[in-house]
Amino acid sequence: MTDDLPSSRTGDADSDDADDALTTDGGEAIRHTHKSNRDWWPDQLDLEILDRHAGDIGPMDEDFDYAEEFENLDFEAVKEDIEAVMTSSQDWWPADYGHYGPLFIRMAWHSAGTYRTKDGRGGASGGHQRLPPVNSWPDNVNLDKARRLLWPVKRKYGRKLSWADLIVLAGNVALESMGFETFGFAGGREDDFKGDDAVDWGPEADWEMTSEERFDEEGRLKHPLGNTVMGLIYVNPEGPNGEPDLEGSATNIRDTFSHMAMNDKETVALIAGGHTFGKVHGADSGDNLGPEPEAAPMEKQGLGWENSFGEGKGPDTITSGIEGPWTSAPTQWDMGYVDNLLDYEWEAHIGPGGAWQWRPVGDVLPDAAPDAHIPDEVAEPMMLTTDVALKKDPDFRAVLEEFQEDPAEFQASFAKAWYKLIHRDMGPPERFLGPEVPEETMLWQDPIPDADYDIVGEEEVAELEDLIVESDLSIAERVKTAWASASTFRHSDKRGGANGARIRLEPQRSWEVNEPEQLESVLATYEEMQAAFNDSRDDDVRVSLADLIVLGGNVAVEQAAAAAGYDVDIPFEPGRTDATQDQTDVESFEVLEPDADGFRNYLGGDYEPRPEELLVDKAELLSLTAPEMTALVGGMRTLGATYGDSDRGVFTDEPGTLTNDFFVNLLGMDDEWVPVSDDERLFEIRDRETGAVEWEATRFDLVFGSNSRLRAISDVYGADDGEEQFVHDFADAWHKVMTNDRFDLD
Repeated sequence: MTDDLPSSRTGDADSDDADDALTTDGGEAIRHTHKSNRDWWPDQLDLEILDRHAGDIGPMDEDFDYAEEFENLDFEAVKEDIEAVMTSSQDWWPADYGHYGPLFIRMAWHSAGTYRTKDGRGGASGGHQRLPPVNSWPDNVNLDKARRLLWPVKRKYGRKLSWADLIVLAGNVALESMGFETFGFAGGREDDFKGDDAVDWGPEADWEMTSEERFDEEGRLKHPLGNTVMGLIYVNPEGPNGEPDLEGSATNIRDTFSHMAMNDKETVALIAGGHTFGKVHGADSGDNLGPEPEAAPMEKQGLGWENSFGEGKGPDTITSGIEGPWTSAPTQWDMGYVDNLLDYEWEAHIGPGGAWQWRPVGDVLPDAAPDAHIPDEVAEPMMLTTDVALKKDPDFRAVLEEFQEDPAEFQASFAKAWYKLIHRDMGPPERFLGPEVPEETMLWQDPIPDADYDIVGEEEVAELEDLIVESDLSIAERVKTAWASASTFRHSDKRGGANGARIRLEPQRSWEVNEPEQLESVLATYEEMQAAFNDSRDDDVRVSLADLIVLGGNVAVEQAAAAAGYDVDIPFEPGRTDATQDQTDVESFEVLEPDADGFRNYLGGDYEPRPEELLVDKAELLSLTAPEMTALVGGMRTLGATYGDSDRGVFTDEPGTLTNDFFVNLLGMDDEWVPVSDDERLFEIRDRETGAVEWEATRFDLVFGSNSRLRAISDVYGADDGEEQFVHDFADAWHKVMTNDRFDLD
């Protein structure tokens, strides 16, 4: 977490909205700005975030299997190569203290540290630190150099080692190279080749700005945001709004780290452990840094922040604008940071880089550190406002004192917190690759037990299907329950899904969107069905509730398709097991509760985005394309699978029959749409001639007629010859959602 605050103060977060072309007219340069659709119509619903699921835009072919490639690595040789790079200082970017370890720790930390719990986006997966906007964030000044230093390793191993894995592994190797024992490392992060446009980084239009819009009425970060400042990973190291406010800084630290699912102990461990190494860079306070990588001239070849102060590197490096080391041994794991922070008094002052930082005061001062580049010179240790805030806050200080009294606990806490930081977005351990994956599964990894019984086969599945059909559960009830269970999945951090049947556990069992009373009744029926089936067996074959819930939804869809005259067979892959309440972190799962669910036409309470934007966001987290989202909404409506069994959006006289009526009645011109709520969330569809109310609807419904792209898809499904395609597309999309979390099937 070194060098958290950049000194580059320029950059517009929205600068990529238009294409600029430079032409000449009579020798005079003229810049033409070509407006995109978004420039012309800024309120247009953004569906492009769904296009990433329509096909791979990277260079790898369909048969490429990164897991297989990674497992063929000589892992120890990779680590040796990384350490060789780390300890070989290059003239073009000299290493502090002759060791790039602290720089690589910062690189790995800033890659993983963008993760936030609310939507699971950010994090190290995808290697987004090398793509805009993250590659040009002010907080990532000079990390472009860290990645270039690692290019020889990446070049050597090619497709066997993704940038996403290499960046994080380099951080681990750096810690080990400087005497720290890490908890483990897992590979498996595939590279993306385009930045994630689905991430909302905040409302500000300029880097390093903090607006009131970023916080709620209680002063906490609004969901899904995880950082308090635009373009910074966490918080401003000088203090809130660049002022050395210790109490405010502690509040911001606790808030932003909680959005990464870190408690106080983990937060202190990460900051103290990370700041045990390296230094911050603020050689000068002038405006010396050039444009960030995305704005740099072509000849810079993707390198940004050219420094015009002195030689622009080594002792003249400018990164955060803060200058100095934390300890006397910046490339060694020890207790130096904790001891310096607790044992000495610190005062705020403006450092050589023009930023607020803290220096020791009193008759006894901490040991000086060697200068990072100049032989026989020394440097006085410093602290950031965010460091001293840990000492000021009573709860954070208690953790610091515990670590000081028990260095082994400090080591263990940092090891586990670091492991959590760099793996939080990777999902369950079954996705983890490599020889250093720990045997232990942590609670934050949402453990699911292995089956201690034989899984049902085709014969047993057929028997269960008969039991489901004979039950008193309606098609809508079965569809809603299966959807509620499976649709918690989000591809961003591979959490949620039907496996584990956590729909029957807290907190999901009590979510308003899941209609707790109705859910209780449905689950009771499934539990009776499960008990009857399992008790009837004289062998070891058993069915889990997780499998039964999904199978019930599949059978319901097949029945509804048959009622419309179509033979649909949705594949069913048994093997899900049931998690326990003890295996479920209630607080961690609460963030998966949807504010709204357009698929069930659930509007929820107060929220800022337009409902249709939340629908698209949910679809993106489910890895859906625009056609898949369209088919699912239309199908859920005709199945009558709406929140509260409402008629809103159920544009059919035959609910429970999988027809294309939703699209037929949506697109016709015999009716008109009329808003009937002040917030224009609710509408009535009225006969143009009589004024009679034909249907009720929400924005979730209307968007499929109002948005040009969605209407173009709806046109296909609503045509006289479109129903069969719609039914099969719905079934395929349904199966995709039901199996999103079945990583064992990959």
